[in-house]
Amino acid sequence: MLKNSALNHSARTTAAALASLLVARAFGLPESYWAVVSTMIVMQSSLDTSLPVAWRRLAGTALGAAVGALLGTCFRPGVCVFGAGLLSLGLICALLGRAWKQLQAKLDRTAYRYAGIAFTIIILIPRPSPAWIVACHRFFEVSIGIGVALAMTAVWPEAAPGGGGKSFVGTGRNAPNRHV
Repeated sequence: MLKNSALNHSARTTAAALASLLVARAFGLPESYWAVVSTMIVMQSSLDTSLPVAWRRLAGTALGAAVGALLGTCFRPGVCVFGAGLLSLGLICALLGRAWKQLQAKLDRTAYRYAGIAFTIIILIPRPSPAWIVACHRFFEVSIGIGVALAMTAVWPEAAPGGGGKSFVGTGRNAPNRHV
């Protein structure tokens, strides 16, 4: 028999995934599954743990989409453009973190990884649409997933283990750290 916590976790994750899929489809986004993927990456037990993941995912995706749109529009995508773009993303994250200390914790290797993922999808997957359109779609799909995950985490927080229904929201240090 399933415990209530397993049922609750499965139900809230499914509800969030369905909501992000439906919202992305309502906007007519061509690859709405990226909204679902983002929701499942960002969704945590509490807002305290979801917000840092959301920020890194959003910042990385925005950066990767921007560089992908620029390079994909100016150059024919290929191995050299891909390598130069990926290296540039890492250097941009590092330089921004060095220039502005408050960004250092946010534009870390995790944000660089998400930037690289968005960039890879834009540059390496051939599509009939121009790179800047693909980049905009990717950013909007990911943003919808992040927004739905944060909303679901705020509206339907996961109960603390053994806490008799108390949620992790507002517990800060006591919430489990389950970053993906």
